[in-house]
Amino acid sequence: MSSRRVVITGMGWVTPLGHDVDAVWARLMKGESGIGRVTRFEASTFSTNFAAEVRDFALEQFLPTAARHRHAGLNTRFALAAAARAWAQSGLAGAGLDPRRIGLYLGSGEGQLDFDNFVRANLAGWRAETRNIDGAAWARAAYQVMNANREVEQEPNACLGHVAAALGCRGPAFNCMTACAASTQAIGEAFEIIRRGDADAMFAGGAHSMIHPLGMTGFIRLTAMSGRRESPQTAARPFDRTRDGFVMGEGAGMLVLEALDSARKRGATPLAEIGGYGSSADAFRITDIQPDGKGAQAAMAQALRQAGINPREPGPDGRPPVHYISAHGTGTQENDRIETIAVKGVFGSLAPKVPFSSVKSMLGHLIQAAGAVELITCVQAIRTGWVPPTINLSNPDPECDLDYVPNAARDLRGQGGVETCLSNSFGFGGQNDTLLVRRFRE
Repeated sequence: MSSRRVVITGMGWVTPLGHDVDAVWARLMKGESGIGRVTRFEASTFSTNFAAEVRDFALEQFLPTAARHRHAGLNTRFALAAAARAWAQSGLAGAGLDPRRIGLYLGSGEGQLDFDNFVRANLAGWRAETRNIDGAAWARAAYQVMNANREVEQEPNACLGHVAAALGCRGPAFNCMTACAASTQAIGEAFEIIRRGDADAMFAGGAHSMIHPLGMTGFIRLTAMSGRRESPQTAARPFDRTRDGFVMGEGAGMLVLEALDSARKRGATPLAEIGGYGSSADAFRITDIQPDGKGAQAAMAQALRQAGINPREPGPDGRPPVHYISAHGTGTQENDRIETIAVKGVFGSLAPKVPFSSVKSMLGHLIQAAGAVELITCVQAIRTGWVPPTINLSNPDPECDLDYVPNAARDLRGQGGVETCLSNSFGFGGQNDTLLVRRFRE
């Protein structure tokens, strides 16, 4: 079986802090927050009335053929914009690659149009006298909604189709919906497709937008979201003793993964190399993490093993073999405590020496787009030698006692820079995925 090296040759994102990779990175380094009051709908009566919204966005800024995607949902437009930026940076346009050897793997979930149509069908089927939904009436309404909006995307897989059409990719095409781990899993599976020789390049990442009455209500009812209405910009506080839940975000992250031999042949410059990928299932509960963190440990250990790294053995410079971990770090009591346990389980005595931070404190939780955006921050850490902070971390939790890079970015250039990073993503249902990315070296 072929086992090719896989590099990253292009990146693009759409985030609550902006849409240019370097400009957003600069804002992350300053510890800026993209969280504010919800403007997408009237949310004043919601217990959580704030989110990290994407602002000042128009697809025409990114894609000359934007008019062709006029019926696309907001999450799909985010994906198209991020893909266009990644495509441009990669230099694949005009490179002469066979489009049947360029594929896509996305983690893309339901969008606002899906929520709108679901609400329309439910309201049409609602019977006040029984306080229930009439199944037959609901089915008729759902059919009418679908028929009336047949030109509008109606399923999460539509995002994949729009991106493939915009870029002319005719290779392997997949979409996964593994909740908050989706785009990390998509990138990991795209990595495996290239390694085994089934494609030369893959667009991989994710997009999501749930800042909608239905999307927000679901997480509020799960008591998973912060209720700190008086101070939205400080509401996302991963690993802090006073954390009370995550903050909803939205956006997209897309990367071009390419076989090293393909990138060399066309003279492309690798931004970093994917060194390993791990995936596991907790097999525990739908909304709870395995308390001992064994599933998360398994995903991290697999990624490290694939990269040939012993996590408990210091490098030649005496530092841990991983120089930064991008935490899943949602800001919920359970997630942050168990992720801490998992990192300790993998790195042992070296765990406190690994910088470990959550950009969700600034960007909010981008749900299915989170992993891809956070992997881009890892690549930026490798390129610049700086690691981003966890802001709003003022009251350390005794059970979260690792180095979370509190409140200020850290310059690691004097310590040898950042060579190797892990990026963690854990999703509802017990899905755990980890990517290892490192500096590309011949």
